[in-house]
Amino acid sequence: MDFGIDRLLSDCDLLGRLTGRRVAVVAHPASVTACCAHTLDALAAAGVDVVAALGPQHGLRGEKQDNMQESDDFRDPRLGIPVHSLYGRVRRPTAAMLADCDLLLVDLQDVGCRVYTFLTTLRFVLEAAAATDREVWVLDRPNPAGRPVEGLRLEPGEESFVGAGPLPMRHGLTLGEMAGWFVARLGLDVAWSVVPLVGWQPGSAPGWGWPLGERTWVNPSPNAASPWMPRVYPGTVLLEGTWLSEGRGTTRPLEQWGFPGIDGADWLATIESLAPQWLPGCRLRPCWFEPTFHKHAGLLCGGVQIHVDDVGHDPARFRPWRLLAAALKAFRRLRPDEPLWRDFAYEYEFERKAIDVICGGPRLRQWVDDPEATAADLDAVTLAEEEAWREERRPWLLYPDVP
Repeated sequence: MDFGIDRLLSDCDLLGRLTGRRVAVVAHPASVTACCAHTLDALAAAGVDVVAALGPQHGLRGEKQDNMQESDDFRDPRLGIPVHSLYGRVRRPTAAMLADCDLLLVDLQDVGCRVYTFLTTLRFVLEAAAATDREVWVLDRPNPAGRPVEGLRLEPGEESFVGAGPLPMRHGLTLGEMAGWFVARLGLDVAWSVVPLVGWQPGSAPGWGWPLGERTWVNPSPNAASPWMPRVYPGTVLLEGTWLSEGRGTTRPLEQWGFPGIDGADWLATIESLAPQWLPGCRLRPCWFEPTFHKHAGLLCGGVQIHVDDVGHDPARFRPWRLLAAALKAFRRLRPDEPLWRDFAYEYEFERKAIDVICGGPRLRQWVDDPEATAADLDAVTLAEEEAWREERRPWLLYPDVP
């Protein structure tokens, strides 16, 4: 299959439309061609007049390992162009950043989750382009999590840098498709287009969204270490708003969870007693790990690892958001006196609880904290919102093989 950048470079007509244009590129380390050349270098080698680059969270070079670590502006040593940080002094492109360009190419590998900040960066780029009369091309890439939809939708007034709009946690769109939804929903007066994928089949095994065996996986952020991480991240990202470890400081971040002094087998058994219907579609293995940094560094944590890398993975049944919701509720049962919700500023939000920022409102936290609330109670609300989103997104789907 061909990604947007490869189609652009191989299509003489498309490439010709860039002749005489001053181009700024929004990119990160996973912005590579099929041959693993970085998009910036490949465009320059093709004769495109690249005048600037803009880097999202974790930086153009992906150097920032942890969350909420800002990047500085710098000058690219190979091309000599300015590289503007969109996760530092500002998070929206400024008029000064766009002064020397007339076209923006967005080439970002996303993971298909509302909380992943590249989605918000796309919205901000489209809004800045509309405000400054710049054109935007989205060089599309696969959603490695495929088409599944899951989670409560973000509530009105709960927008943030990890909540660009009323989306569920798993939205099932590519960034190219999402651009259409943003432009329509926000009523943006902007010239934009998508250079689409060719050959993407998000409903086909074994990749279920990512072309396994065809394309190299490059971390779009430092802790997205494999194509399996996007499959589980819509659940494990919830842990960032808690005192539970999401496996940062281990070799499998965001694919496992744990806490000091708990036996993972007991934790998993408690989850099974609360919501057995939310466990299929993956393999769950009690495990132990000792983070070398981040939460509980140097302490032995008992927990569970989620395996979605073999035939036990069934994307039609796998529900990572619900699985981790049940894991949080099970923790409440196992450790009722232990603090769960982490109180700190999360992604430039200083007043709201971090878990509410992540979830797009307080409803999941309230469900976890209510000892009488059941899995059926959460499903009753969530299923309707998921179905509403499936219908809302339908006009923006660019690719076949849609469940």
